[in-house]
Amino acid sequence: MSMPPVRYASSDGVEIAYQVIGERPPDVVSVAGALTHLGVLWEHPGYRRFCEQLASFSRLILFDKRGMGLSERVRAGTLEERMEDVRAVMDAAGSEQAALIGVSEGGPMSMLFAATYPERTRGLLLIGAEVKEEITDDWPWGETTREEFEDWMLQVPERWGKGLAAPVLLPEEPDQEAAKAWLGKLQTASATPGDAVAFMRVGLEIDVRDIVPSIHVPTLIVHRVDDGVCHVENARFLAANIEGARYVELPGASHVPWSGGGADEVLEEIREFLTGVREAPEPDRVLTTVLFTDIVGSTKRASELGDRRWRELLDAHHAAVRRQLERFRGREIDTAGDGFLATFDGPARAIRCALATVEAVRGAGLEIRCGVHTGECEVVGDKLAGVAVHIGARVASKAAVGEILVSGTVHDLVAGSGLEFEERGVEELKGVPGEWRLYRVVG
Repeated sequence: MSMPPVRYASSDGVEIAYQVIGERPPDVVSVAGALTHLGVLWEHPGYRRFCEQLASFSRLILFDKRGMGLSERVRAGTLEERMEDVRAVMDAAGSEQAALIGVSEGGPMSMLFAATYPERTRGLLLIGAEVKEEITDDWPWGETTREEFEDWMLQVPERWGKGLAAPVLLPEEPDQEAAKAWLGKLQTASATPGDAVAFMRVGLEIDVRDIVPSIHVPTLIVHRVDDGVCHVENARFLAANIEGARYVELPGASHVPWSGGGADEVLEEIREFLTGVREAPEPDRVLTTVLFTDIVGSTKRASELGDRRWRELLDAHHAAVRRQLERFRGREIDTAGDGFLATFDGPARAIRCALATVEAVRGAGLEIRCGVHTGECEVVGDKLAGVAVHIGARVASKAAVGEILVSGTVHDLVAGSGLEFEERGVEELKGVPGEWRLYRVVG
């Protein structure tokens, strides 16, 4: 799924950026942690998949905090102001009542909203949620002492944008260098170092212990027992002091719910809490043709052109591909970086679309490779999965510059269509058992 469109709500004159994903009830508002930037967050595969899965059984509303990300850059807001921002976003999205998912530092604001506006709160879901950040004699489960915090603030200008906190925030990411690079990008896109310090100062003052007993809405609390940011005793306190709350303690150390091997477990708990059904419905299985496209040499071109020019060229590429998909009745499924996954109701139409697309993007100064395969796929909402999808991707990876490769299945299905092929031989496809005969389309 491509990034959802960004819309704006006015909260007492401050513009708050938000997105809506999915169409089915119930409405769910995601209140994220310390850093938000709708665009950069969407670039992370784990975050994107988590949101897409949530949106398969809800109408999901995402937003950037005031002063951060794509929202209006104003001073750091108080908990009360942020609470009103959620109300403004709900109003703009046409949501009379929603379940709030409060993650990390977004937890306290969600608790305040639920206690203040119970009539607009369908449910409260607290995941890795904080109660009080500062470590004091009466709260040893905070994140830092005031002295440690002040020392840390002095280091922020030098450390900001380097993603050095990735091993603590995202300890289960398999590629830690990539995690650091992404987190660094999120930091710089979300706020300047000075604004970040202001936000963190507001966070240090958070203490919702007196608010918690005033929450009287259905509540789910999920916490990973080895969370390296927010101590598990925060969750145990919430479970003991919110009447009727359901508490689920999961193994793992990732602070955010969408990272690590336990993301599916968190989704299962959310699904059951919101819908009463724990398991996702069995996916529909259909026979379909998949087309994969990929820009050749994109990393080199991007470094040669620079970020701005490369972005312009990539936008031109996307527009050219989409024109051909519309022309040949293809359906865009996903755009991952510089490639497309699309489906067609027939392999001949997919091949003709690929031929036209190769020429169209060549006019924009780019070369692509394409792969086409027909097989049974699993359809879950707007997503596509199954072995046939993997085969299509692997076929595309074997193609040369400007080349369209098809599987033997496709070759046999389009017999008599007038399309011409050259045999490319038998190949092993990574992660797919057996050997596969591939054919090159002769344009």
